Amino acid sequence: MRAIVLLLLLLSFGNANHISWLGDYNRALEQAQKEQKPMMVLLVKKDCKLCNEIIVKNFMNHEYLDVLNEKYVAVIITYEEEISYPIELFYSMVFPTLFFVNSADERFFKETIYGDDISNYKEF
Repeated sequence: MRAIVLLLLLLSFGNANHISWLGDYNRALEQAQKEQKPMMVLLVKKDCKLCNEIIVKNFMNHEYLDVLNEKYVAVIITYEEEISYPIELFYSMVFPTLFFVNSADERFFKETIYGDDISNYKEF
């Protein structure tokens, strides 16, 4: 997680167009409910090379990222972290995994996307 956070922080200081990730699920849920937006939840695993590649490839320097930032509250959570998130809701053994969740009732409203399929997702 530290490597992912460091990568995101370093790239956010430049002129890079990027997703505005939150790192705390509960804070993201509160913000999403307040703004009446759905959530985009990215579940990653520590030391996951594919997770880092997906973040750089799909969530940096693309025109569609401004739209995603306007449309969703984005949160990135690490599978092994002790920070609380509803693991029973966001359970996966494939990393990364991308969930789209209605913030009002925490129900999925789009199909969950697993692993490298994130790179092939057509809504980006």
